[in-house]
Amino acid sequence: MGYRLGVDVGGTFTDLLLFDEATGAFWRHKTPSTPHDSSEGILTGVTAICEKANVDPKEIEYFLHGTTVATNAVLEGKGARVGLITTEGYRHVLQIARSYVPGGLAGWIIWPKPTPLAALEDTVTVGGRMDAAGKEVRPLDEASVKTALLKLKEQGVEAITVSLINAYVNGDHEARIGAMAREMMQDVPVSLSHEVLPEMQEYERTLTTVANAAVRPVVGRYVRSLRDKLAASGMNGKLSLLRSDGGLMSAQKAEEQPVNILMSGPAGGVTGALWVGRNAGIRNILTLDVGGTSTDVALIENLEPRRQRTTEVGHLSVRASALDVKTVGAGGGSIAYVPELTKALRVGPQSAGAVPGPVAYGKGGELPTVTDANVVLGYLPENLLGGSFKLDREGAKRAVQTIADALGIDLMAAARGIIDIVNENMFGALRMISVQQGYDPRHFALMGFGGAGPLHVNAVARLMSSWPAISPVSPGVLCALGDATTRMRTETARSFSRLAAQTDASELIAILKDMAEQTRAELRADGLPEASIESEFEVDVRYAGQAFEVPLTITAEALERDGIAGILKRFDEEHLRLFTFNMDTPHEIVNLRAVALGQALDLPAAELPKGDGNPIGAKMRDHTLWMDGKEQAAVIYDRAKLRQGDVIPGPAIVIEMDSTTLIETGCVAVVDRVGNILINLA
Repeated sequence: MGYRLGVDVGGTFTDLLLFDEATGAFWRHKTPSTPHDSSEGILTGVTAICEKANVDPKEIEYFLHGTTVATNAVLEGKGARVGLITTEGYRHVLQIARSYVPGGLAGWIIWPKPTPLAALEDTVTVGGRMDAAGKEVRPLDEASVKTALLKLKEQGVEAITVSLINAYVNGDHEARIGAMAREMMQDVPVSLSHEVLPEMQEYERTLTTVANAAVRPVVGRYVRSLRDKLAASGMNGKLSLLRSDGGLMSAQKAEEQPVNILMSGPAGGVTGALWVGRNAGIRNILTLDVGGTSTDVALIENLEPRRQRTTEVGHLSVRASALDVKTVGAGGGSIAYVPELTKALRVGPQSAGAVPGPVAYGKGGELPTVTDANVVLGYLPENLLGGSFKLDREGAKRAVQTIADALGIDLMAAARGIIDIVNENMFGALRMISVQQGYDPRHFALMGFGGAGPLHVNAVARLMSSWPAISPVSPGVLCALGDATTRMRTETARSFSRLAAQTDASELIAILKDMAEQTRAELRADGLPEASIESEFEVDVRYAGQAFEVPLTITAEALERDGIAGILKRFDEEHLRLFTFNMDTPHEIVNLRAVALGQALDLPAAELPKGDGNPIGAKMRDHTLWMDGKEQAAVIYDRAKLRQGDVIPGPAIVIEMDSTTLIETGCVAVVDRVGNILINLA
């Protein structure tokens, strides 16, 4: 048993959490992110946390990392130049795309169609054809392949995608093109659609593989650079990256299939919330991860996070499993402004980020932000990060005063207006993953984390009627905790496309077991012992003729026991919950997936000493803050000194190294057995 280090890189701060697997002891650290090269901030943090824990970097066995490198490459349009090779007659597959246009009525009039990730001039076709059953209709024309590859080489493409018609049932032609491409262009990474996404629907398969190719060089450079820098610092532990679906994948696999880490960053918070929920006995959770730049929200039902079959980054929507996380541009660094035209207060999505940051940070920021408003109202005391980070309250007041002057109101009303608007933005995102998905938010607790989550969780819980509002242990580094406590995961998919009435359960079981062996072999190759690997299965079902599927998780045992009828019963129940109706139409089984999971880390939360309910021992000082339209007396507490069972009436502030928790007037907080702060209406 050694040490595990979880690292989560955010837009403003890089969070680190180091823990000893043998004793359960952990250390945490936050350091400003370095957007120009995030590995610099990581190395700074690694050095600091190892010194704090008195641990030699050589003792760290696992380096577990959530990253936004792939996400940023897509959002900023900095992916590689991709050459696309497809079947004759299908050169315009990315330009034709799907007919769906986002937006309301007449959205098509103003919708700027996104530019395809592989340009038409970099798209070439080759001769040869497979039919829908995977039989060769025409042999691969290798002369046309050579011509196509020479053209792409001359045009200077940096990555190659091969996506041929019906390759999901037979990838032989793609594999041959891939081999030829590696011979002719050794330094250019090649992505094959039957390896990245072996599912039907040509456009989705092609787009997903092109996206994979576009971010491969960027992710590859980042992973290799990080690995080299860690090795230079003396750390030779295993490097794994967090997948979009909340599992871990080896760094090598991440280099080959980076499309699976497009939403790596937000996934860490959800896996951290799962760990907290398991230890606190809370099974239904809405997560509110508030960072400096954005807020990520997700839904966990019965300790199972909602997953989706698509990953969305900006305009890009690819077919890759991801946790169902919604993101809004509302964070501690979100900038408040009053447009000249409307004279109505706006907050975000523009952010002051890590550089220059909010005015209160004293790093050259001049524009008023959400953090500045919290400082003005007294919700954020002057000292952050355990006293090592001093806030400039007077500077924050001057910045927020510009908003007050533009609106013709007083300073405190302007500051509270900024907070109310950003809370409403968070409320809107939470409604998207709860009410709009058929869930009643009153049946869920709301967990706030990230640097600013516990500051806003109480107010947003009021809007949602989701109680208790939870401030978990170490909320500011919960994403890093999630990175460090999650488990290895891999999956494979296969299109099935058959009416359920014509499908035999034994046939389905045989295919799923074959797919399970494939995924288990991948984890064994990563060094996991066979006995520690679990298998899960997913089946996509729809009513025949529908254009979308509903994914269902199943087990081989349930399939053997309940047969196909059991799957269809569960599908009808889920369809009714999602869309409020069922159809008298035959069912169709569309896709099958097998998931292999490594052993979950059994890391219990440390139990706090019992108190007598009175938090006086943790009191730091009396305080004044602005709430409900007036100044109010409050108390500031030190979270490290709180005890199990302590009761804290609002208004109050609880401070710690990595975050600050606000308990509002009319609410009361209780410290649970493992140190979570549970806030309810008084």
